This record gives sequence, structure tokens and C-alpha cells, in this order.
Amino acid sequence: MSLYGSAVKRPIMTTLCFVAVVILGLFSLRSLPIDLYPDIETNTLMVMTTYSGASAQDIEQNVTRPLENVLNSVSNLKHITSKSRENISVITLEFEYGEDIDVLTNDVRDKLDMVSSMLPDDSETPIIFKFSTDMIPIIMLSVKADESMPGLYKILDDAVANPLARISGVGSVSISGAPKREIHIYTDPSRLEAYNLSIEQIGAIIGAENRNIPGGSFDIGSDTYSLRVQGEFKSSEEMANIVVGSYQGRNIYLRDVARIDDTLEERAQETYNDGEQGAMIVIQKQSGANSVQISDKVLKMLPTLQKRLPSDVQLGIIVDTSDNIRNTIDSLVETVMYALLFVIIVVFFFLGRWRATLIITITIPISLIASFIYLYATGNTLNIVSLSALSISIGMVVDDAIVVLENVTTHIERGSDPKQAAVHGTNEVAVSVIASTLTLIAVFFPLTLVTGMTGVLFRQLGWMVTIMMIISTICALSLTPMLCSLLLRRVNHHGKLYTLLFTPVNRGLDAFDHGYGRLLKWVVGHKTVTFLLCMATFIGSLFLMKQVGTEFFPTADDGRLRISLETPIGTRVEVSKEVTERLVDLWREKYPEIMVMNYTTGTASSDNTFANLSDNGPHIISMNVRLTDPGDRDRSISEIASLMREDLKQFPEFKKAQVSTGGMGMGGQTTIDYEIYGYDFTETDSVARMMQQALLKIPGAADVIISRADYQPEYQVDFDREKLAIYGLNLSTAANALRNRINGQLASQFREDGEEYDIKVMYAPEHRTSLEDIENILIYNSAGQGVRVRDVGKVVERFTPPTIERKDRERIVTVSTTVEGGVPMSKIVEASQVAIDNMDIPQGISIQLSGSYEDQQDSFSDLLTLAVLIIVLVYIVMAAQFESYTYPGIIMTSLLFAFSGVFIILWLTGHTLNVMSMIGAIMLIGIVVKNGIVLIDYISLNRERGMSIRRAVIHGGESRLRPVVMTTLTTILGMVPMAVGTGQGAEMWRPMGTAVIGGLTFSTILTLLFVPVLYCVFAGKGVKNQRKKLRKALLKAE
Repeated sequence: MSLYGSAVKRPIMTTLCFVAVVILGLFSLRSLPIDLYPDIETNTLMVMTTYSGASAQDIEQNVTRPLENVLNSVSNLKHITSKSRENISVITLEFEYGEDIDVLTNDVRDKLDMVSSMLPDDSETPIIFKFSTDMIPIIMLSVKADESMPGLYKILDDAVANPLARISGVGSVSISGAPKREIHIYTDPSRLEAYNLSIEQIGAIIGAENRNIPGGSFDIGSDTYSLRVQGEFKSSEEMANIVVGSYQGRNIYLRDVARIDDTLEERAQETYNDGEQGAMIVIQKQSGANSVQISDKVLKMLPTLQKRLPSDVQLGIIVDTSDNIRNTIDSLVETVMYALLFVIIVVFFFLGRWRATLIITITIPISLIASFIYLYATGNTLNIVSLSALSISIGMVVDDAIVVLENVTTHIERGSDPKQAAVHGTNEVAVSVIASTLTLIAVFFPLTLVTGMTGVLFRQLGWMVTIMMIISTICALSLTPMLCSLLLRRVNHHGKLYTLLFTPVNRGLDAFDHGYGRLLKWVVGHKTVTFLLCMATFIGSLFLMKQVGTEFFPTADDGRLRISLETPIGTRVEVSKEVTERLVDLWREKYPEIMVMNYTTGTASSDNTFANLSDNGPHIISMNVRLTDPGDRDRSISEIASLMREDLKQFPEFKKAQVSTGGMGMGGQTTIDYEIYGYDFTETDSVARMMQQALLKIPGAADVIISRADYQPEYQVDFDREKLAIYGLNLSTAANALRNRINGQLASQFREDGEEYDIKVMYAPEHRTSLEDIENILIYNSAGQGVRVRDVGKVVERFTPPTIERKDRERIVTVSTTVEGGVPMSKIVEASQVAIDNMDIPQGISIQLSGSYEDQQDSFSDLLTLAVLIIVLVYIVMAAQFESYTYPGIIMTSLLFAFSGVFIILWLTGHTLNVMSMIGAIMLIGIVVKNGIVLIDYISLNRERGMSIRRAVIHGGESRLRPVVMTTLTTILGMVPMAVGTGQGAEMWRPMGTAVIGGLTFSTILTLLFVPVLYCVFAGKGVKNQRKKLRKALLKAE
């Protein structure tokens, strides 16, 4: 027995099966974690190698290049980039998306083991660092403090960071901008010389004195006791009384040669929140943890933590990404609800019966809720991709049920018993319903196979829509006929209200049917005119393609701005702060939309991983600006960013400035990178400056920045190796001695209340302020004999090469530009390409485009390949259904008009062709073809019933007009909330919704005219060919 036969026969079993699915779906929904994007597996690894004392060129030659040569052979490697700067080499390996990063990490580790013997002896073992989406902070807290500033790090560590780190799902909590406590032993060089002491000796003595040493165990009587020597300092003052040497028979104490300062680290990052000094607390999550849940727990805990802090320490929120997640998810849920409402209105308008509307509408929640089971079973999250899948599907899941109900209703109106009508009516359209669903599956299922970033993001969309389509077809072939048999009546008794409201509606729909019938008669009678008009429209739309700009992803307005500022290299922190303060005051006054403004400047401490991931230094300022929600302000984030860029031009002190809008990754700021390859610094620098000048002239190209920093002024000590050897010294000993006196030697750790603080021995600040001070530094050999720096070397000022960047094993300098809102990326690329062609580029230097442009090109080629695959699959499904090669070809012509519609609407609305609008165009392949299938299927049925070609086409067109228009309208209105959405994150989905609406509207109108004409032409030819064959057969027989 068929599925629909069983369902009609056993209504209770059918109902309970679907109730079980709904219960399971709702349980899954309750347990689903909420996030912004699907869990994106990282595709980047970083290899960091430290080689102390080496210059950028030494690092490049001795560390970076050997490592690059070996790592280049790792499988699935897309790009290898590196930065060689003083003391450190950082190599970034970018792999193809979708590869198993753990397997690749092991592969990289094996390669590093092979090359370790080729690295310099003094270099440290390379460290592998794995990037992931979990590294994006979920919450950044601001801290304002006044009197508590000196002890702020300890206060925050104890009262805030530790309790937050205990929250389930929190990965790490970093504190930036609060300087750590350090104990500085500031020595006087003249006194050290007088008593024949060195920094190294004092450091060694402090280390030896500050120790607790166990002395073993011993027995006294029947008891065993432990023996221990407690030597650790109880307070920093104790150190003053340490004996560090003897002179002429008397002890020399530390207080005789140095002063002890229990203070803060000398050079630390400083953070300012809304103009007040304080700190910043960065919270990152564990892999796979629920961002929204963690955020809720953190926000719930903040009032309790605030009570434990001193009165002058105030906590605030700079960034809470879960806020963005919540707002985006809420606006998508709203979109889904509106779509549902519109679909119900359309169905009720066309059918005019609440029972029929209920039968169709019930398919929607069942299909949508069933998809949550898939999300829960596969460990996915509820995110913007899965919610947009629901919004996309709402208009499509009812299509099958509409087709079934329409046919069942026709049978009942002819006088059949509802039960028999349900079975026979469903039986007639079952094949076409399954075929049209298969065409949609042929569109969405291949999305699960796409590689690259697009594939990572849209795999979930493909799976969810596929599952919802399958469920909706099962509903249409079981639940819909079962409900029809129970709820529909043979004779409908309508009340006065119905007659009043629906008589004009029905008259209007009938007039619509007849009008279309008359138009169809004319069209079929004037095939050539119709054909030429339709093709002219299609060819005309192709010319609009050039007018529609392209970009990678639309920029999302998440109310966050990230601003990077740089003053000239060598600028002191105090100068950077003063300029930034003026800028902050200007912006506070000018932009009432700003809620929180926070900036950090200075050199990050080596143990602050989060701060070290980005560039830092006394001349670098990193700023975070949080704006009010998009709905609460008149100006968009792009407008505010453009105005801020104009403001920055009034500050000549900033050598580089970059204003970034939008989130991280998808929906982030669009950037174009021009990579200039070449070995010679001078030549590549001059090409980079030419490129920068060319980009500055292009409208829409903002924040044009050259990646290579200026040459850095520094003092270098050139030691004479022969003279060093005469005094029994070597270069390493001499260099370390200089470092210990200027930068400080770490002597030991001072422990207090479970915390450890560095004890550093160095020259007092007043004795390291001039070149003369450096030349007078005394270096001692192993025999205790001292020699001044000026006697074994000379101090010279030089400009050292900046960070050396490489990509794919060649030196590179990058000129990057941010694309301003409202300007398509393609316009800037075209204009810059003309500028590059007119440039006089030296031999051996080449320019390549990357950044968002490279991502866009990869994604577009992936999507075009996907579109071709989908068209082939859809053709195969239809050819199998119709058992014909011609009919699918006729139906496929409607795709031409769908793509025309996409270009026309993108041009009219000013949207660009991006990944989202391309996904919309690909979705159209299945949706548009569905209309053609319904039409051709019914026309073929009429032909089988003995009608002439012309009559079959006109009758079939009139009969199928309502279901075609109805399914089209449900899909279009299902997309309207997405296309006109204004909530947070709506910018992402607008192009997709717009593309589907334009393509579907345009193609439906032309399909209803063009497909019947083509059918007449081919069917006519088919009849003529058959007649010829018959004539030949008859002639042969005679």
C-alpha cells in the first residue's frame, strides 16, 4: 500500500508519528547552544621561533628561510607567510579550508624536528601556535581606577580574573594595561666600581639568599622531624641588609651600593577607558563552549565582583559579542515569524478556507522543528546560518502541500468522497511532487560539498534545507492527504462574512485565470514575437552585469569599531598618549553614538598572549569603540567610520591610521591587499609608495597603509673582537653585560600571598640616559678584571631594516586599503589595475592582489562550479521524470530569466554581487525549475487525455496558474522580511533575499509565457517528425 493510502487509512498512527517528531525537535531546540556562526575549523597555524640578540636580517637568513624551505612541503598548504623581526621569527601557514588541522599540526611538528639541527645553537625550539575562532574575545571589560592603580594588577587578578576563569566554558582571562609589581635593585655604577662589584655578582647573591632549602629529616626520641632553612625574603626591605661583598675588612651591604624600589614594571602597556587610566580584561572561551551562556554567567557575576573591589575601581563592558549574537538571532527569529505570517496570508487569500489553510500551514512548524533534531544530533549550534535556512525554507516547505491540496480539492469539487479524493488526488501528483523536491535537493545538497570558506559557512545551510525539503515532502504525501480526508467537506457551507469578503477575491482570481488564458492564446499565436521579446530582455540584462559591482561579503553593522594608530617609530609613550587624548576628546564631542571608548598603548609584557598577538609598542595605539545599537542611531557604522577617517587627517602626528568596521571574519571590513614581491628593499619601497599614491586618488579607497615599517633608529655597539680577546672576553659575555645593566638582570622572585614578583638588578635610571653612560659601562672578565665599553668597542647610531615580511618564500611588502561603505570592491580593483598597468615597475618585481579580493575570487569560482554541477543534477532529475531530453531543456530556459531578474534587481536596489547574492541565485535554480515542472507535467497530462498541443498548453496554463503563482508568492513573501530587514546582522542576508525575490518574480512572469511557447514549438516538431516516420512506414508497407 502507498504512503498516502496508509496515512488516510490510519490517521491516529500518522498523527502520533508527527507529534513524536515535533516533541523530539523541541527537546533538541532546548538543548542547542547559541552562537553567531557555525563552528569554523581553523585553517591557520603559526610557528614562532626566538633567537635573542639577532637582527631582522639575521633572523630571516638563519631562522626563517631554513624553516620555510622545510615547511613548504607540508600537504594542503595554501600560503606560507613570515615576519622576521628583531629576536623573533613568526611563520604563518594557511591551509585549505576543511582540512583536519590536528593532522596538519602533527605534520608540521615532524618537519620542524627534521630542521632543528640546521637552526643556530642559541635559538629556542620553534613553538606551534594554533589559531581558532575561540581566540576571538567574547567579552572585553574596562576597568577604571584612581588610587588603586599601583596595585591594580593584583586586585584584578585576585578579585576578578580568578573567579571569572572558574566559570564553566571560559578558556582564558587576560589583564592588559595594569602594570605588574616588580622589585628593582637600582645600583650606582661608581659605587660598584669602588667596591669592585658587578651586577652579575649582586644578582647571583640575591638569588642564593632568597631560598628555602629542605635539610632532610632526623629523629629525636620516638619522633621524626623535618629540618628546613627558611631564607626567602618576608619583605623587600630585608634585601637592604644582604652582604654583597667585603672591602678592607668590612662588610658591604646592598644598601651601600643600591637603592631598593618596590614599584611597578618600567615599560608596560597602559589602558585608558573613556579618558581615565585603568585596565582591560579580555575573556576568551574554550573550544565549542556556548558564547551566550558564558556571557550570561559573566554579566550575572559582575555586580558581585564589583562589591569586592575598592571603591575607586569600576568595571564596565567594552565589547560583549554575545550582545551581537542575541540581537542578530532575535532579528532572524523575527524574520522567520514575519515570513510565516506572510505565507499563511497568501495561502488563505488563494484558498479562502480556514481548514485548507490549516492543513498547509501545519507543514511549516513540523518541517522546521524536525531540522533541530539534525542540529542536535550533529553537535551543531543555532546560529545565523541555521536560522536563515529556516527563513529560506518557510516559503518552500508549503509548495508540495499546496500542489497536493489543490488537486485533492479539485477531486472533491467534482463530487468524490474526501477519503477517495485524498488518495487519488495525491496519487496523480505524487511523482511531480517528488521530482520537484528532488530538484531542490539537487540544489541544496551540493552546498554540503563546497570547499573553502564558503563551504564551511554554507554546509549547514545545505543540510538543513535538504532535511526540511524531505520532511515537507513526507508531510505532503502523508499528513496532508490524511488531514484533507478528515477536514475537507464535499459541500462547503459559507457564512455571510465569507460571501462578503471572498466573492470579490474569487471573482478577481477567476478574472486573473481568464486574462492569463487570453494572453497565453495570443502568445502561442505569436511565437516569434514572444521569443524575440524574451531573448531581448535576457540579452539586455546581461549588459547590466557590468553595472553591478562585486565584493566578497557585505559589511555587517555590529556597532563596533577597531582603530589602529601609529605615531613615527621611536615616539615616546607620553607623546602618543597626548595626541590620542586630543582625538578622544574630539570624538566624544562629535559622535553622541559612542557608548564606550577604550585605547591601549605601550609595549605588552611577554606573558600576555592576547596583547602579543597584535602589534604593540610605545608608538602604537589600539582603540576599541562601541556604538549604540544600529536601531538606536541615524548614522550607519560605515558613515561614522568615513567621518572618523576625515578627522584623522587633521592629526599629522599619526603616521598610519586604520578604521575597521564590522565583525571578525564573515561580515567584516572588506580589504584589498596589493602584494609587492621583490628582494631589494629600496626598489620595493619605491613601488609601494607609487601604489599608495595611486590608491589615494581612487574614490572609496580608505586607510591606504604600507605594511613595512620605517627604518628604525638605534644605537649599536661595535665590539672589536681582538680587543675583547686580549681582556679574556667574548662577544656574548660583553653583550649580556650590557643587557643586564640597561634592561636588568632577573635575580630571583619575591613571593608574597601566593604571588611571585620579579626582582631585577640594573643601573639606576639616572645612570643610563646618555651615550657617555653606555661607553663607561664596566665589563668584568672571569678573573674579575674590569674594562670599559669604549676601550673594546664604539657606540654608533644606525638605521636598522624593519620587519622583513615574506610570502611563499619571497620578500614582500603589502599595500592594503579598506573599501569604504557603499563602494563596490570591483570598482577599486578595476581602477587600481589601470594604475598598475601605467606604472614603471623595475624588473624582478611583481604585484599581486590578495585579501578579501582573493577570498572573493576563490569563493566565486567555487560557486560557479557548484552552479554548473547543480544545473546538470537538476537536468538529470527532470529527464528521468519526463523520460525526455527536450522537456527538461524547455524548463531550464526559465533559468536565463531568473539570472536576468537577479542582475536587474541588484542594479535597481544598489546591492553588489557577493557570496550571499550568488547563493541566492543558485537557490533559484531549484525554485524556478519547480514552476516549470508543475506546468509541463500538467500540459503532458492533457496531451495524454487526447487534447491538441495548443489546447493542452492553454488549458494546462490556466489550471496550473494558481498553484504556480501561489508557490511563487509564498517563496517571495517568505524572503521579503530577509530582503528588507533592518535588525542587527540584516546587512548580511539582504542581498540574498533581494536576489531571490528579483530572480523569482522576473522568471515566473516570463516562464508563464516563454515555456508554453517553447513547448508548442518542440511538441509541434515532435508531431511532424512522428508523421514523417508514419508516412515512411506506410510507404514501405505499400
